[in-house]
Amino acid sequence: MFIGEFRHNLDSKKRVIIPAKFREELGETFIVTRGLDGCLTVYTMEQWELLLEQLKKLPSTKKESRLYVRSITSKATECECDTQGRIQLPSYLISEAAINKECVIVGVADHVEIWSQQRWEGYQEESESFEDVAEQLTDFLL
Repeated sequence: MFIGEFRHNLDSKKRVIIPAKFREELGETFIVTRGLDGCLTVYTMEQWELLLEQLKKLPSTKKESRLYVRSITSKATECECDTQGRIQLPSYLISEAAINKECVIVGVADHVEIWSQQRWEGYQEESESFEDVAEQLTDFLL
């Protein structure tokens, strides 16, 4: 399970450190792609395969389905950590997430997210209060 929040910088070669706590669980090779809410999402190969199976269930006759599948798969890239625990992010993903230098790497239970620090802080400021969200979702947890 991925938990925690870590801050790292994108270096001049477009590399970011994946926290040691996440590297072992991610495995040797993993997928980074466009995420929701303006972040990048990192999946283990197992989680990526499960996601692809779910995407295949979407009706290809629906324009929204095609857009969603294309948006996730066309932006996906396979990554491996170097000996110092860094991955190189393609320019298109850096642009997608508006990452300039400072990043926040967040564990989200079954996946990891990479945020620009500015977007992460803005997202947290704009989000409803934790208590309000918890109250709205209580029925789903019972």
